[in-house]
Amino acid sequence: MKLTLKSIIRNVKSIKGNSLAEFATTTALMATLAATAAPKLSEMSEGTKGEKSRNEIDKLIKQAGSYYQDKADTEGRGRFPGQSKFNVSVGGPDGTEYDNSDASTSGTAAAHAASDAHTTAIMEDLGLGQGDGWRDYDMPHTNGWVSVFGRSNADNPCPVGVAGVSDNEDGAADWTNLMGDEVLTSTFQDGHYVYTVVAGGGSGNKVFPPVLYVGDIENMVDFNNVLEP
Repeated sequence: MKLTLKSIIRNVKSIKGNSLAEFATTTALMATLAATAAPKLSEMSEGTKGEKSRNEIDKLIKQAGSYYQDKADTEGRGRFPGQSKFNVSVGGPDGTEYDNSDASTSGTAAAHAASDAHTTAIMEDLGLGQGDGWRDYDMPHTNGWVSVFGRSNADNPCPVGVAGVSDNEDGAADWTNLMGDEVLTSTFQDGHYVYTVVAGGGSGNKVFPPVLYVGDIENMVDFNNVLEP
């Protein structure tokens, strides 16, 4: 055993003339560098996840734009996945959906008020209102959002403990079809893609289009996008 240890020590000493002290110093330095690099690698990993989430949201927005244009061509008015008509919301303040189908003067005024209230709730969740926004999946939030592919989708279930995210079966079917039956999954453990549509309204030259918002509940402030025709 002693001979083996002496042999090891002798070999270490002979490596490029390094002493045991130098070897120990180098080892300690390598350990320090590894410890320093670990948080940076972790940050890079989180950054990569964030980039992928934004890319996936962009894909959803792009496909929704195609869907909207197709409905505009075939139905005369564009609408988004989950909408039965262009003037019906998907989601809404505190989860309350609304219908802007009354195109009378008073009805159009009421429609603007309803859509404005919806937009205000969304801005709160995206950190563009009075508060800090919906920055963590299980935080309370203002707007009622809808799961893109369904809360209980086997490929991407909504995390346990999330409130204020509902299902829209027609919308989930629309999104799944748009993505070629591919369910986009958030790279974050507590992530999940959600959307909401501010209803359009009015008629004639006073018509206003619906507006789509898509985000990842991992952090809705950082991961979101909007499509306004």
